[in-house]
Amino acid sequence: MSELNGVHTGPLQPGERVTITDPKGRRHSILLQPGGIWHTTKGTVSLDDVIGGPDGQVVTSAGGMEFLVFRPVMREHAVSMKRGAQIIYPKDAASILVEADIFPGARVLEAGVGSGALSLFLLRAIGSTGTLFSYEQREDFAKIAQRNVETFFGAPHPAWVLTLGSLNDVVRDEPVDRAVLDMLDPWNCIDTVARVLEPGGILTCYVTTTTQMGRTMDTIRAHGGFIEPEARELTIRGWHAEGLAIRPGHATSGHTGFLVFTRRLAPGVKAPLRKRRPAPGAYGPDYHGPLPPGVERETQ
Repeated sequence: MSELNGVHTGPLQPGERVTITDPKGRRHSILLQPGGIWHTTKGTVSLDDVIGGPDGQVVTSAGGMEFLVFRPVMREHAVSMKRGAQIIYPKDAASILVEADIFPGARVLEAGVGSGALSLFLLRAIGSTGTLFSYEQREDFAKIAQRNVETFFGAPHPAWVLTLGSLNDVVRDEPVDRAVLDMLDPWNCIDTVARVLEPGGILTCYVTTTTQMGRTMDTIRAHGGFIEPEARELTIRGWHAEGLAIRPGHATSGHTGFLVFTRRLAPGVKAPLRKRRPAPGAYGPDYHGPLPPGVERETQ
């Protein structure tokens, strides 16, 4: 590798992981070990037949079944690696990279590392010239994430600074260009992020329920130092196309989480009051969260 980016070229080497795919499209993550044997329902595959061969080869089992062999891309590694916490799936990570405008050399704050899936995508995007400040409260999750990241890149990544502890307690007093919160209660960290996020910087929050999404957006509005937040959820539907048989695929990637995006205003600048009125009852007696600027609590 010319730089630490997780991209390997040349013949397959012992110690590498490969993705072996059967004729039905089922993928298997296999560690290449000299003398190793991979057992299938159609006989064994000798890993010595794979080692030293090219990326993108075909191997045949003792029972005559052919299998494709490729080095795994980052997406495959992220969904198959060992997990401590649930991961941010590639479809959501892709949206974060684009909507949050993650660029080479960026200084990024990430809170809630989990199993390290999003860390992989962020590190690939910022490169060795950026810095990813990651914060994780649970030591067991941090260890799993560290192992997953180092396994993919082949070594500790020079741009990654992993800190154990709660973001509000251990955040570094260094400015960042982007921030991503993947936690149960991101609303409790809005003030902390606002303190270190550069003017014009983008904040992304990943939550899994509508109540989390609503409270996060209301807290961002109430803070006043961010623009009106936007929320979205992403689904992916594959398609089958073979001759005249063209139809939606049977497998659909449905709900995984909600993404909330907003941008930091300059210090001392307050967000303009919203021109559209909240929906009737939006801030009624049953609502106990923060109120956006210019909005009064409704009474019965």
